[in-house]
Amino acid sequence: MIDATDVVLGRLATTVASLLRGKNKPTYAPHMDGGDFVIVVNAGKVALTGKKATDSLRYTVSGRPGGMRVRTAGELRENDARKLVERAVWGMMPKNKLSRQQMTKLKVYSGPEHPHAAQKPQPYEITQIAQ
Repeated sequence: MIDATDVVLGRLATTVASLLRGKNKPTYAPHMDGGDFVIVVNAGKVALTGKKATDSLRYTVSGRPGGMRVRTAGELRENDARKLVERAVWGMMPKNKLSRQQMTKLKVYSGPEHPHAAQKPQPYEITQIAQ
């Protein structure tokens, strides 16, 4: 379980991607799914450095004419921070079938509550936070 409060989005995404792939384990093999389930809480409090909250654009396309929606990263963080974190982690993963399977092990929640308390998740600290 990772608390995303005041953690820079890119640093959070690289750490989560590494845990999902199992690169922190001695049994790591790039062709096997040996990663852990990762729970990210407080995704709405993730930090965006510089002017990324206003200048960085996120695009979603429905596939229909005129169906492209453009939002800033700040708007996406306010409306649905879960998508912002999931998309950042997806960008750090390799683009193959195995990574799609590994992404199903990622659970992101905007607030501090999550329904996985019965599994007794271990807290994982990201040492460097936003200034």
